[in-house]
Amino acid sequence: MRSCKILVVEDFDRFRQFVVLGLRQRAEFQFIYEASDGLEAVERAEELKPDLILLDIGLPRVNGIEAGRRIRKVSPNSKILFVSQESSADVVQEALRLGAQGYLLKADATGELLPAVDAVLQGRQYLSRRLRPHVISKTHDEYPAGSLRSKEHPPLLPQNGNIVRVHKVAFHPDDASLVDDLTRFIEFALKMENPVIVIATESHRTNLRQRLQAHGRDMATAIQEGTYISLDADDMLSEVMVNDWPDATRFLKVASDLIMKAAKAAKGKHFRVAACGECAPNLIAQGKPEAAIQMEHLWDKIARSHYIDILCGYLLRDFQIEESSPIFERICVAHSAAYAL
Repeated sequence: MRSCKILVVEDFDRFRQFVVLGLRQRAEFQFIYEASDGLEAVERAEELKPDLILLDIGLPRVNGIEAGRRIRKVSPNSKILFVSQESSADVVQEALRLGAQGYLLKADATGELLPAVDAVLQGRQYLSRRLRPHVISKTHDEYPAGSLRSKEHPPLLPQNGNIVRVHKVAFHPDDASLVDDLTRFIEFALKMENPVIVIATESHRTNLRQRLQAHGRDMATAIQEGTYISLDADDMLSEVMVNDWPDATRFLKVASDLIMKAAKAAKGKHFRVAACGECAPNLIAQGKPEAAIQMEHLWDKIARSHYIDILCGYLLRDFQIEESSPIFERICVAHSAAYAL
């Protein structure tokens, strides 16, 4: 086999290095490049025109499904092999429909990485062995394009529960970095005609609104139409906390009501509600790390059962702990992806 260029897109450093080392076992896989988020993946794909792209789904800034769609436009000859922990048949079908040649579960990568790469480079479709009985049995007609985000399946009650979990966390050195990141997240959602929920401090909410207005967004109209819902993080916490602890019943009702309200204002044919903010980060700032972790677990439950993209923004200065501590690691584990700016 001739030498080829491979782009590995994965935000978790250790797993990305595992994949790169696995590929380097083969002499023809020496031109290996790396990216750690969706936007970078699209840019590198356009620049490098790689033969093969190994693409995760739970990526920062732009998820892998959307990155894959963009890559098909800027580098149509690049073959795409998704490597993800998402195992639902719907997610796999969505990945294959956008033009990917393969789908490999991260749990199967130890034994199947090289066979999957070989198959895709040779023009054959590859699915992880454990996926084949579940995915092949579903016909294209059963899962029409966009079914993951169709308005026929309301955000509160998906028909099958097989949805993409997007619950990301970002750690920031200062307020400006946090506002910049949330602005990018919100602008992308609004560009895709997705409704947005912002739950943040008063100062950050003001800065976000001013920044979005300066970038050409008609925020008064967005607020009036309900496509931009902005809440104070402390007010949200006052509704869902009981004795300094997140009450699951209260939280799930408040969060679900907010999501349904936002979903009713959605304009796009296919949509996911976008939510970002600082509920759990505020608890960290108050010196309540265990309550913050519980709050993140509740948001994760929402992410697993609703059509929603969630971004949690933390300020590193609010931590009373080292980044290597168990608390910090547990916050990261409670999310589908973590990154620092």
